[in-house]
Amino acid sequence: MRKQGDTTRMLREMPNLVKNRVPKNVTFSHNSQCREVQTMKGKGESGFSLIELLLVCVVVAIIATIAIPYLQKAVHASENRSMQATLKSVASTQLSFATTNNRYGRLNEVNNLMAGAIGTTAGVEVNRGQFTVSMVPPTPTDGELRDGYVINATRTVPGEGLYVYELTETGRVRQVLPACTMDCE
Repeated sequence: MRKQGDTTRMLREMPNLVKNRVPKNVTFSHNSQCREVQTMKGKGESGFSLIELLLVCVVVAIIATIAIPYLQKAVHASENRSMQATLKSVASTQLSFATTNNRYGRLNEVNNLMAGAIGTTAGVEVNRGQFTVSMVPPTPTDGELRDGYVINATRTVPGEGLYVYELTETGRVRQVLPACTMDCE
């Protein structure tokens, strides 16, 4: 342990040039083995202040408020594109089914051929994420399926409204709702 006299003696032995350049928050400890210079932290020098932390929180909250709606729109758009791609796969499976059976397939038959790739069968409908896929009419006869088919994929997005995609025997996927002013394929 150092004594007050040791520190005073060390300061007296130090040249004036060094004394004037030593910051006030530096202390000296004298050991018989070596001399060490230690810096002491002042009261306000450790970590961040409360104001700085609050400012960071406010900035993060503002960025999140701006970014989250855009992220949600991007997620909805990717789900819509995924459903459109699935409907195109259904169209090619329907063509294969029609060549072997002389009629187009019902939704559950096509879903079984695709190993459940459309979604989970629930009665005459198939659920996939937020989409409900159904045929028009819901239970078509074999005669109706010889002439063609219509499959709708419907989804309600809170704040954006209803999305409906339609697939017909032509193999074309068309966006029915919201009404498309440009080519929405």
